[in-house]
Amino acid sequence: MKKKLLITIAIGIVPISLIGFFYVKNSANQIILSFEDCLKAGYPVVENKRRQCKTPDGRTYAEELPEKITYVNASEDLIKVELPFPGAVTGKSFSVIGKARGNWFFEASFPVLVLDKNRKELAVGIAQAQGEWMTTNFVPFRAEIKAPESYIGPATLVLIKDNPSGLPEHDASISFPITIEY
Repeated sequence: MKKKLLITIAIGIVPISLIGFFYVKNSANQIILSFEDCLKAGYPVVENKRRQCKTPDGRTYAEELPEKITYVNASEDLIKVELPFPGAVTGKSFSVIGKARGNWFFEASFPVLVLDKNRKELAVGIAQAQGEWMTTNFVPFRAEIKAPESYIGPATLVLIKDNPSGLPEHDASISFPITIEY
């Protein structure tokens, strides 16, 4: 009976000890649970695609980066996407909502593409101005997108300035990653 009690206590202590190991405090009694905590504690940073911080006990914390928006001949002063946001998880059908300066449109619209992880076109939509577009002010827009039912995975949303001239110096776009899941 005593042996069973000791085994039971030992089995209970081991998991608690392991949990404690992963939440070890450093020499300054700081709890390290993230990249920022590790950095503040003064541990070395490894430069990689994402910076990493390594504690003396071998744990590594990677820096969390916000999803990146890529502007080509554009800026947030020309177009702003409100939905979906970069890194969002969407369904097969979703709306793209935002606002763009009037000169982003031609005949009150501009194209919106969804590319798969191999940069192949999955879906095309047309963003329609939701107000008077012949202005230099911001104009609300909305586009409806329908991805193939068979596709699940990472994608890139691309909003392209309508360029009826066809001249490359007037091309502009904004793009960012999303994930199509449901």
